[in-house]
Amino acid sequence: MKTLIFNGSPRVHGDTAGLVKLLTEKLPGEWKIVDAYRCDISPCIDCRYCRQHPGCSIQDEMQEVYQYIEECDNIVIASPIYFSELTGKLLDVASRLQTYYSAVRFRKEKPVMKQKKGAVILTGGGDGSVERPYETARILLHHMNCFDIHEVVFSHNTDVLPAVQDEKAVKGIEEIARFLNDPGSGPCQ
Repeated sequence: MKTLIFNGSPRVHGDTAGLVKLLTEKLPGEWKIVDAYRCDISPCIDCRYCRQHPGCSIQDEMQEVYQYIEECDNIVIASPIYFSELTGKLLDVASRLQTYYSAVRFRKEKPVMKQKKGAVILTGGGDGSVERPYETARILLHHMNCFDIHEVVFSHNTDVLPAVQDEKAVKGIEEIARFLNDPGSGPCQ
């Protein structure tokens, strides 16, 4: 089993990273983390190359990510919530999924053949809502051919309680692990 995790946190040892670490400890097989703040992936420049051609005109680490998306069984999007949305750096990386939208819309192709399971992990300490970032993450997962998506797991009081001490969030991570590890589980959302 292969799992791709997009980590949108700027903090290496922050709340989001803590929950991602708990998840990876429960995942068999291979996993890859795309760290939005430390990877060499430029945002989409709207050159429109992908309207006519598969892939992207920008040659950077995203080429490896595209290959991993093709091969993997699961995709997880993990992010702190900034102003009721995924982090900007994560959205920069995610903008490169435009090639998948263009494949369907303009080239009339299915860009990712293998269906996958997906999950979303969100953390936050402010007054923002989880609904908008969760919806954004679901849209991104759908473009990577994830339609079997676990309900969102979030720790939304991290200014007071670290996410790895949030019992509900930790239980949610365990549920995500079971869901991703079970080849026979059905759609969640």
